[in-house]
Amino acid sequence: MQSTLHPAGPEATEVALLWWVMFGASVFIMGLVVGLIAWGLTRATGRERFAGMPMIVGLGIVFPVVVITPLIVWSVDITSRVRAAITPAVTVEVVGRQFWWEVRYPGHGIVTANEIRVPVGQPVELVLTTADVIHSLWFPEIAGKLDMIPGRANRMVIQADRAGTFRGQCAEFCGIQHALMALVLVAEPPDAFEDWATAQSQPPPPPEDPFLVWGRDAFLAAGCGTCHAVRGTPAKGTFGPDLSHVGSRVTLGAGVLPNGIGPLAGWIADSQAIKPGNHIPAFNTLDGETLRAVAAWLESLK
Repeated sequence: MQSTLHPAGPEATEVALLWWVMFGASVFIMGLVVGLIAWGLTRATGRERFAGMPMIVGLGIVFPVVVITPLIVWSVDITSRVRAAITPAVTVEVVGRQFWWEVRYPGHGIVTANEIRVPVGQPVELVLTTADVIHSLWFPEIAGKLDMIPGRANRMVIQADRAGTFRGQCAEFCGIQHALMALVLVAEPPDAFEDWATAQSQPPPPPEDPFLVWGRDAFLAAGCGTCHAVRGTPAKGTFGPDLSHVGSRVTLGAGVLPNGIGPLAGWIADSQAIKPGNHIPAFNTLDGETLRAVAAWLESLK
């Protein structure tokens, strides 16, 4: 679900309340205007034409100023409060790329992609930058959107008030696959978050199963390490997402597919058929068994 009307964070709650009040005011004013139009069409006469001037001034100028001014003041106050300086429990660096998200936890030594994990009930600072064009990060149920502008670092503090998985997206047109540039925010209890962070900060153990060893070796032989990094292996690429713990992620391809061996194999074989215009070449030269071995190894990287 992506709805600002089902808030799961303090900022989203403020925005939802403001929306409901503005919606109610709009319905009231619309009803008033329609009612006055109906009255004018059915009751007004020529003798009342000039007698209506006080009504025009009162309802056309004074009434809108009295109603709209408090709403403007309230919306500005909400913006200043949700953007106020808060000491965060965790800092997350998010880099927008065509068409995926690089996610870094500098305090934990974690590099991941297309997924942000946060502890429930604690403020988290997001430092937003971009590696190419303008992007915009938005989790409708958690907080408002904020642009990612070349050469600039924007900051926002979010907080999830309940555990769950929340879908986010790029809210600024950034190219051919803008619509398929999603990401996931997973909010979990602080203890579970720390367990996840500890596991993510360590390189994955080397495979022992011969089938997985075959998959790892095929991954390296195909040159995948030129673009991708997998800690503990010779793969050191930085152009594409870090795959050190790709098996633990909820989705693949920035929200395009659910994670799993099958989707991984399909993505490796021909990602262009799934998400045209992304920067990953097709590896359809791999035979079926080798492709399955590579996918199985990647899925094992928890």
